[in-house]
Amino acid sequence: MTTRPIDVVALPEPTLRHSLFEDAFGLLSGTFVASLGIYLLKTAHAVTGGTAGLALLFSYGTGWAFGLLFFVINLPFFVLALKKKGLDFSVRTLISITLVSAFAYLHPVMLPTPDLNPVYATLVGNLLAGMGMLMLFRHRSSLGGLNTLALIVQDRVGWRAGYVQLAFDVTIIAASLLVVPPANVLLSAAGAVVLNIVLALNHRPGRYLGH
Repeated sequence: MTTRPIDVVALPEPTLRHSLFEDAFGLLSGTFVASLGIYLLKTAHAVTGGTAGLALLFSYGTGWAFGLLFFVINLPFFVLALKKKGLDFSVRTLISITLVSAFAYLHPVMLPTPDLNPVYATLVGNLLAGMGMLMLFRHRSSLGGLNTLALIVQDRVGWRAGYVQLAFDVTIIAASLLVVPPANVLLSAAGAVVLNIVLALNHRPGRYLGH
C-alpha cells in the first residue's frame, strides 16, 4: 500500500507591527536623541555627514540657525522620498525633520553653552545621532536627505544603509575643510565613523521584524 505524501503549505510568518502609540513615541524619542547629539556637535564646532552636516556647515558659515537650515535643506529630498519610499514613510520623515528642527531651538535654552571637552562632545554627539537615526529607521522614518537615499540604496541594491551613508559622509566632511579647522575635521571624521558603525551593525535588511 502506497501512501500519498502530505502537501506542506507554507504559512505566512506573522508580522509584528508597532501600534500608533509606539510609532509616535518612537519618532519623538528618536528625533530628541538625534537632535541632542547634533547639538553636542555644534557646541564642539564639529561636523557630521548627511543633511545635518550640511546644515551645520552652512550655520557656521552664515550664522543662520541650524533648525531652519536643516528643514530647508531637506525639503527637496522629501520629494525623493515621496516618489521612492511612499507616502507613509515620507510623512513620517517630514514629521521627524520638523521635530529635529524644533528641538534645535530647545536644547540651547535647556543646556545653554555647555563647556564640554570637544572630543567627548563629538564622539558622544555622533553616537547619540546614530542611536536616534536607528530608532527612526525602526519606525519607518528617517532624518531625510542622504539618510533617505541610503535607505533607498539598501532596499534596491542590498548594501547596508550605514556603509552607504558613510561614503556620503566622507565626502561632506572632506568638504568641511573649507570652513572648519583641520583638527576639527579629523575629529568629526572619527565621530562619523562611530555614527555609521552604529547603523551598520544594528540596521541590517530583514533583521528587525517590527513594522
